[in-house]
Amino acid sequence: MLKTRGASVIVVMTPAAAEFVTPLTFQVLSGNPVVHNLWGDQQPRFELPDQARRRAGGKVEHVDVAEMADALVIAPATADLIARLVHGEAPDALTAVTLATPAPVIVCPAMDLEMWRQSVTQENLAKLKARGVTLVGPESGPLASGLEGPGRLAAIEAIGEALEQVLERRQSLAGLRVLVTAGRTEEPLDPVRVLTNRSSGRMGVALAEAARDRGAEVTLVAGAMNVPAPAGVTVTPVSTATEMKEAVLKAAPRAQVLIAAAAVADYRPARAAREKIKRGSAPLTLTLEPNPDVIAAASAKRKAGQTFVGFALETSRGVANARAKLARKGLDLVVLNAPEQGLGGDTNVATLVEARAAKKLPRMSKRELAEAIFDRVLELRRGRRRGRR
Repeated sequence: MLKTRGASVIVVMTPAAAEFVTPLTFQVLSGNPVVHNLWGDQQPRFELPDQARRRAGGKVEHVDVAEMADALVIAPATADLIARLVHGEAPDALTAVTLATPAPVIVCPAMDLEMWRQSVTQENLAKLKARGVTLVGPESGPLASGLEGPGRLAAIEAIGEALEQVLERRQSLAGLRVLVTAGRTEEPLDPVRVLTNRSSGRMGVALAEAARDRGAEVTLVAGAMNVPAPAGVTVTPVSTATEMKEAVLKAAPRAQVLIAAAAVADYRPARAAREKIKRGSAPLTLTLEPNPDVIAAASAKRKAGQTFVGFALETSRGVANARAKLARKGLDLVVLNAPEQGLGGDTNVATLVEARAAKKLPRMSKRELAEAIFDRVLELRRGRRRGRR
């Protein structure tokens, strides 16, 4: 199917796959050598476009294949293979290629009914989704074991459609500069203590990764985080709300899209103690003063054509408060989440709030939410361009 659509195809096989179909069969069908062991041809001779060839170093077969790929489709993906992908194992050519490729990965599960139902399998699939892997299938129907239910490989047409969508998404932000804020600010009380919050930085990192993987030039203004900043983006580390404001105002004029996912402290101590505050018998009273509003300051200076997205964490009247924030700060979109959903965890239940619409999303990984946010940002930008015409 891919060959008939004009794609150049390289087949990578596990040892188990070679027990079912010979590598020669796939070589004939694909028109390229089949990669099926880690000690293959040191100078692979693949029939590929020049653009793909330029991405390869020409020295190690499985690394070259990983670098040349525009996308990697694993079909079928067994429960065993899925588990190995989750743990980053690379004992064979396929897992090594998967670990080495910067290309988007599409995993198409296929296994027996009870294997599919196992909680560990579902946990592994959730981890892959959280890393940005696209899952297709499985479908329900008769299985090789004689059982019937979910576990059948997705239809070839469904896999092809998913691949086209992934490749389209891959370039959807190409040529755009995206500015993301992430993590939490820390306001000093004294030399050893800070006033802060529970934000982990996972949402901002997911947004930065998604923008990077869609072809954008990404700047991440990062406060304190529990997760590392992603590779391939420009990182500006900050500590306090004032530092974050300065960094955002410096970077914002160049950005077409600004997404403020950082949890900025609303208040800071009016005066930080120069020495550690000692415990005493009397209550301690702190005087706090408001911090600068980072996204409001940036929005006040926004230029035509920029798209601004904020986040809101509300304990009551969520949509109403988010919509008020949208209007007050001149934003295009506010992502609303509740405290128990938005802080620290790997998943979220969010609502995309606009001036005249609010769309509640199901529970999803933060990477999936990042993709949904960018999908909506692109729709807003396309709508704005149509409006000008």
